[in-house]
Amino acid sequence: MVGYGIQSMLKDGHKHLSGLDEAVLKNIGAGRELSAITRTSLGPNGMNKMVINHLDKLFITNDAATIVNELEVQHPAAKLLVLAARAQQEEIGDGANLTISFAGELLEKAEELIRMGLHPSEIIIGYTKAINKTLEILDDLVEKGSENMDVRNREEVVLRMKSAVASKQFGQEDVLCPLVADACIQVCPQNPGNFNVDNVRVAKLVGGGLHNSSVVRGMVLKNDAVGSIKKVEKVKVAVFAGGVDTSATETKGTVLIHSAEQLENYAKTEEAKVEELIKSVADSGAKVIVSGAAVGDMALHFCERYKLMVLKVSSKFELRRFCRTTGAIALLKLSRPNVDELGYADYVSVEEIGGARVCFMPSCFHE
Repeated sequence: MVGYGIQSMLKDGHKHLSGLDEAVLKNIGAGRELSAITRTSLGPNGMNKMVINHLDKLFITNDAATIVNELEVQHPAAKLLVLAARAQQEEIGDGANLTISFAGELLEKAEELIRMGLHPSEIIIGYTKAINKTLEILDDLVEKGSENMDVRNREEVVLRMKSAVASKQFGQEDVLCPLVADACIQVCPQNPGNFNVDNVRVAKLVGGGLHNSSVVRGMVLKNDAVGSIKKVEKVKVAVFAGGVDTSATETKGTVLIHSAEQLENYAKTEEAKVEELIKSVADSGAKVIVSGAAVGDMALHFCERYKLMVLKVSSKFELRRFCRTTGAIALLKLSRPNVDELGYADYVSVEEIGGARVCFMPSCFHE
């Protein structure tokens, strides 16, 4: 049966709303519901939310940007608030919760005005006047000196950072702000607009407290060195993304062995090949080998013989940061690196913090 009017134009299952009660007030209701979800997470004493996304992954967070990104919001009016929160997060990096909560309050007051008999266009005119007045007042609230502030001035940066940090960790801002400022100033390029957030990393270690936190100029790996050598100074570093193992000597062929003597000779040949490769790395001047995959027992034995410190970095992202820190170039297979492919570190040492052994590489940030 063919419908008439708007029914004939839209597909089955459509919803058609019109008028104040049906369309406008239902849209306002959707926005208020989303605002109510995030509002209780606002501020330093806000509560955490447990969110399960479409992949059944569990999030426990009070960050509104994470909450709205993981929620599958389908209502078109509520989606506008989600887009506003995302824009705020991308532009400023903070204030997503305030954006949604404030929008919810504006919608709630607008609903009261609509029920009094005002037309939505009249309410919009009023809100536009309020925006213009707010922009005038905001200029007076800017902290003096912010327009031409030196982002490398630690005291100035800490002063302007406190309110943002206090909104997440109330009472700890005096401890955290100097640490954040020091870390960011150390990696700040000549043009602050090119600042790379990925250059500042947080290594979380169980066993201490917030007051034990410190800033390390360089890099910290949350694992122990593979071999027995735990400390070296002023060294060149070779990075192998494909791992340091006997697989480097394998070929795609078939070896037919008739006797135990032939098997022994084959094993010796493989052993000699591994030693040759490790010796070539040592002869290049490298004192530290970083592996992006497995480290074989035979290869480790020869690394110990030639006094090479061996580190294993499983994450490819961490390996990329390591190369950026030391100035090394990651090689795909175990071979003798060229001089320009080696990185440099002032010193690399393994230290124990809170029961965990971690690898420090301070003062080696590669400009």
